[in-house]
Amino acid sequence: MHNKLIAAFACTTALVTAGAASAADLGARYTKAPAYVEPLFNWTGFYVGGHIGGAWTNEQFINNGNGGGFGDLLPGEGYRQRNSGVMGGAQIGYNWQANNYVFGMEGTISGLDNKGSFTNTAFPPANDVFSWRANVLATVVGRAGFAVQNNLFYIKGGYAGVNNRLSVTDPFVTGTGGQTHWHNGWTVGAGWEYGITRNWIVGLEYNYAAFGSQTYQLGGTAANYTFDAKPRDIQWAVVRASYKFDAPTIARY
Repeated sequence: MHNKLIAAFACTTALVTAGAASAADLGARYTKAPAYVEPLFNWTGFYVGGHIGGAWTNEQFINNGNGGGFGDLLPGEGYRQRNSGVMGGAQIGYNWQANNYVFGMEGTISGLDNKGSFTNTAFPPANDVFSWRANVLATVVGRAGFAVQNNLFYIKGGYAGVNNRLSVTDPFVTGTGGQTHWHNGWTVGAGWEYGITRNWIVGLEYNYAAFGSQTYQLGGTAANYTFDAKPRDIQWAVVRASYKFDAPTIARY
């Protein structure tokens, strides 16, 4: 009887030990999965879009003396005028994201409505009417920014070019004419963008650009007059909207 009790106790102990081992195996085999974290907004990819806002042009032209005096403007004399207007255009670019840092290249083309006209009143009769306009602006820039989820804060800099025209009318001397030139320059700017969906991006941006001078020959039937003219600077502020093409999703666990 004593031996039977010992055997039964041993059997029970073996069964309990086997059950505990099986439970341990199940616990090790079916561990809890890590918590899923929503994918980060990914700024990497090509994008295209449009922008609209306002621009301010500071126009300058000076008689360089190569054609003699023109009306009341002697060599070395000239004018500077500032005016503003609406601008709008398109952008295309590519962003590459590494952790929170975003780098990219972008090109823009914009139409401007910046122009001015005034009469030279240095000596009577006031008859020299000067007109100018800057109507096309293009940029090719590099961008560098810092991303905080859907927000991107960035700076930019690179090439800028503008199409500019200068003309004059002097009915008494018949020295009337005009010329158009493309001016090369540089630009810097800064902005903020926000990804409202994984594809659509909106933003705000401010830019400054300065340009080199060109010689304008304003020829009439009586004489040719030459001016060194340029948009000294153009500043513009715009709102932007872009469509970003899909890139691989970034996820964290």
